[in-house]
Amino acid sequence: MLGDEATNLFIISSTILGLIYGIFNILMITKVPVGESGDYHRNDPRYLKEIIGMKTERVEKKNKRTGETEWVDEEMGPYHENWDQVVYTLNRISHAVSDGARAFLMEEYKILAVFIAIFSVIIAVLVEEEIGQFWTVFAFVLGAATSICSGYIGMRVAVFANSRTAYSAINRENGLANAFIVAFRGGAVLGFILNSLGLLNLLLLITAYNYLYLGEEYESEKVRHMYECIAGYGLGGSTIAMFGRVGGGIFTKAADVGADLAGKVEEGLEEDDPRNAATIADNVGDNVGDIAGMGSDLFGSFAESSCAALVVAATSVELTETMCALYFPLLISATGIVVSFFTSFFATNIMKVDSEDKIERTLKYQLLISTILLTPALYFLAMNVLPEDFTFVRGDEVIETHSLHAFICIAFGLWSGLIIGYVTEYFTSFAYTPVKEVAESCRTGAATDIIYGLALGYLSCIIPTLCLAATIYASFYLASMYGIALAALGMLSNLALALAIDGYGPISDNAGGMVEMIHLKKEVRQRTDALDAAGNTTAAIGKGFAIGSAALVSLALFGAFITRSNMTEVNILAPLQFAGLLVGAMLPYAFSALTMKSVGKAANQMVVEVRRQFQEMKRNPHYAPEYEKCVQISTRAALKEMILPGMMVMLTPIITGWLFGPRAVAGLLAGILVSGVQMATSSANAGGAWDNAKKYIEKESLVPKSSPQFKDIKAAAVTGDTVGDPMKDTSGPSLNILVKLSAILSLVFGGFFASDWGGILIA
Repeated sequence: MLGDEATNLFIISSTILGLIYGIFNILMITKVPVGESGDYHRNDPRYLKEIIGMKTERVEKKNKRTGETEWVDEEMGPYHENWDQVVYTLNRISHAVSDGARAFLMEEYKILAVFIAIFSVIIAVLVEEEIGQFWTVFAFVLGAATSICSGYIGMRVAVFANSRTAYSAINRENGLANAFIVAFRGGAVLGFILNSLGLLNLLLLITAYNYLYLGEEYESEKVRHMYECIAGYGLGGSTIAMFGRVGGGIFTKAADVGADLAGKVEEGLEEDDPRNAATIADNVGDNVGDIAGMGSDLFGSFAESSCAALVVAATSVELTETMCALYFPLLISATGIVVSFFTSFFATNIMKVDSEDKIERTLKYQLLISTILLTPALYFLAMNVLPEDFTFVRGDEVIETHSLHAFICIAFGLWSGLIIGYVTEYFTSFAYTPVKEVAESCRTGAATDIIYGLALGYLSCIIPTLCLAATIYASFYLASMYGIALAALGMLSNLALALAIDGYGPISDNAGGMVEMIHLKKEVRQRTDALDAAGNTTAAIGKGFAIGSAALVSLALFGAFITRSNMTEVNILAPLQFAGLLVGAMLPYAFSALTMKSVGKAANQMVVEVRRQFQEMKRNPHYAPEYEKCVQISTRAALKEMILPGMMVMLTPIITGWLFGPRAVAGLLAGILVSGVQMATSSANAGGAWDNAKKYIEKESLVPKSSPQFKDIKAAAVTGDTVGDPMKDTSGPSLNILVKLSAILSLVFGGFFASDWGGILIA
């Protein structure tokens, strides 16, 4: 069994390894020049001249076949006089995306700073044992600050990597492989720095509280209360995730929907055409929503699952006797960082992505290899860290379990995560039948496309739900609520790689947009499109991980809440609990309605602005798109519209517990969990399927562009994709935060609910 010093040393060493590897990847990205400086890219000057696209102007011409006058694009010569102009334009676009993302996050964080201050006062008054104590408040603020810091670092690296990914894709021989590595390294920075920073800060927080809060009094009740205070760390992370996901999702989808409707459907333009004023806002949104938002989301899952496991572990006499046994949840995450570090070299150094079919396979192998390697590593850890037999106290009941049972719980979570990821890929990749069926349905219009997409989303819930059900049953049977918390940590044990794969997607998407906006020929865009298509699927896999882990984390927190509220069971047939169950099941629908309506309102403003600019272009061929106006529309809309859904999530459990007590909150949490997981899965997968069905059609895999059917089929696919955009990038991803945040809020405020101030209407 590890000693106290060895336990701390291993955890700290793993976090330092992750941070150093993140910095190493940053340095490797900085070595990639944007331009032909030195001999890094070694592009033939003649080839570079050949791939410069042709400048076009919209002119009115009479159609000889129909006799009608129509607008057509006429080639007017090369768009750039020399390659230096191409490099200058790429850097200008990159800076515009970077400045827009930074400006939005700064405005969002100003609002969140005020909210954190106000909510800290609420925690200090309602949660702390005595006025003047700030144990939970400090943990809450640290969790929020860590989440903000991780998301911001990820965003800055992503906007730095996207132009380098775009330029790397230019090379004729190795463009695909080089661009893949740059994009993957950009995602790896997010994954390893976030995971390592989150684990390191949690360890430092626990160490500080051991000295300052416990001191020499190592009583079991005081230890349990200390970890209940530390649960504020998870609450801080999830609070930032909620507003980051909702605000970022509204920003990116307002721009995306506006760009698609006004640019693609009405004007018939290609994806990311620079004449479309909403393209910069769309690329900015990818970074603030999918990078910073997803980072905060999965950081919240890690922090909450760790806190839930620690709270439950604190009720075990055997686990609290030694530091290594008590810190077992942290050791799982530390082991995951080390295994993920070695696995990442398969993507960057061993497997060469020299053809399109190897992109998705290489990313999938990251998950498979890390899962295989983690299984024996976590078995060894469980057998050598945990006591052979240990017990938990739940009310008057004593629950006995074993170290082998703990490992089985972890393994269930680990392998369930892999299965959920692969099932998500099956339902969202155009390499498989479901998405091809959605694409085929576009032949008969947008209505059938939407019907097929919705059906696909509902069907995609079946296997993930069965995996979660099996994991929950086995884990609870073997180790009660501690087993469920361990299963959540098992699913998140390769979090660094899951985030790296997820971060890869928006970077590739941005790179493709930049290639289009600097007017290079289609052979370069084909490479970035291949990277982007794989990125769409891996983003869906990332959302599957987030949703699956949210279900397990929420249930683990639910168990910790039951313990803290002094309840021994939840009877859903009791009137109060059943009423709470119904209200909880309704909340994901209300939340989705608010977020989707917010996207719709912002998209309306965006469409009006983009249409206005297109009219200006037709009147004045030299009119340049005003990208900053679209960025401003998305920013204002996102910051305004994120408040109501966020406050609904934050206040509902608190008000319910204050008015009706902890039993009503128990019913509320059960309803949110059961309803929210299904809605999140179906929304994310339906949206991902519509997106890749559109890309499948744009690749001319269904009909060639020369076919008279192509325009109508593509319009139907774009409509379906537009409907799916807020589902997969706003409502769907935010729902799993609703599930987790409601549970962690209830845990932190559980003592207040169980006091004389809770349930004032039924007392």
